[in-house]
Amino acid sequence: FPPQDSGDDIEDVSLFDADDDVSRRSKKSKIRHPVASFFHLFFRVSAIVVYLLCELLTSSFIACMVTIILLLSCDFWAVKNVTGRLMVGLRWWNQVDDDGRSHWVFEARKASAQGGKTSSEAESRIFWLGLITCPMIWVIFAFSALFSFKVKWLAVVVMGVVLQGANLYGYIRCKVGSRKNLTSLATNYLGKQFLRQ
Repeated sequence: FPPQDSGDDIEDVSLFDADDDVSRRSKKSKIRHPVASFFHLFFRVSAIVVYLLCELLTSSFIACMVTIILLLSCDFWAVKNVTGRLMVGLRWWNQVDDDGRSHWVFEARKASAQGGKTSSEAESRIFWLGLITCPMIWVIFAFSALFSFKVKWLAVVVMGVVLQGANLYGYIRCKVGSRKNLTSLATNYLGKQFLRQ
């Protein structure tokens, strides 16, 4: 992607250090990074399970809240810094230049020289399924906590929505490119779906 004009404070760059060892690996294995795939789902699902079962396991709200926030923080770090890069070849971060201006950088790995894909379909499905489903579950928990008047749990649920929603937003921007307006992209997609039906 070419860099945008400076008024946007968003910049696209080519990507990472060359991960040639990934393309050299055997194409037979469907999941090339089983540890990354495991931890991509482990922290997300664990936070949800602890949220659902914590009142049954202990009466201490503080212990439950700290455990859930630690799991959500580990998930945010692992997905943003490790699993996104390994599983789908996407990465995003915020960079501050010498003038003190903040720039958001969204990267997507280019296809390898042989023309083959560097990430498997199974890993891509696992990544996007976990990335999209879990924030939706936290949004449901937010409405549930709000309508059942569990105000103390609302702060924990909002943390889940914010941390997992930030990763979702960042990776969607990496996938579609920061030059495209996400609203117009969604409108075009829904319009095409409507015309098909």
